[in-house]
Amino acid sequence: MSSTKEKKQKKTNIAPKAKASSEISDKPGVIYVGRIPHGFYEHEMKNYFKQFGKVLKIRLSRNKKTGSSKHYAWIQFESTAVAEIVAKTMDNYLMFGHLLKVKVLADDQVPENLFKGANRRFKKIPWNKLEGRKLNKPLSRERWQRRILKEEKRRLEKANKLKSIGYDFESPKIKTIDQLSTDKVVD
Repeated sequence: MSSTKEKKQKKTNIAPKAKASSEISDKPGVIYVGRIPHGFYEHEMKNYFKQFGKVLKIRLSRNKKTGSSKHYAWIQFESTAVAEIVAKTMDNYLMFGHLLKVKVLADDQVPENLFKGANRRFKKIPWNKLEGRKLNKPLSRERWQRRILKEEKRRLEKANKLKSIGYDFESPKIKTIDQLSTDKVVD
């Protein structure tokens, strides 16, 4: 019985050392995936590519304004060997009518900020809401005074142009700061 225990101990001692040495020498590998079809986004990519090995990071390039995919991505795997296997397997792979283009990137080709914002859900910035809040925000007396002066100057220039072509037009007067409603002016 002692000889079988010794054999089991030897086997268990050898296996972890070999695994540890391979992990130390192998760096994470990055691949570029191009011509990605509609509907194959971050979640689907992670689920699909994890069949090859552990996926560390995924960054799908998206449009800042609309949030839609730009149809290319970068995926970081735990080892470069896995990344090379994925590139060989998936290059020119037909998916939803699109031929995927997959390439392994060398370490010097990977920019420092490539995976900035990776593994996070993309949120479209609501520019319309932000601009609406900015417009609804009450202005100070000085800002209103500047707006009124600018508008008076613009109207005067237009009236002079109309007079030069022979058209006499009196524009309505602009309300002063005191005549404005109090909810738009902040002291």
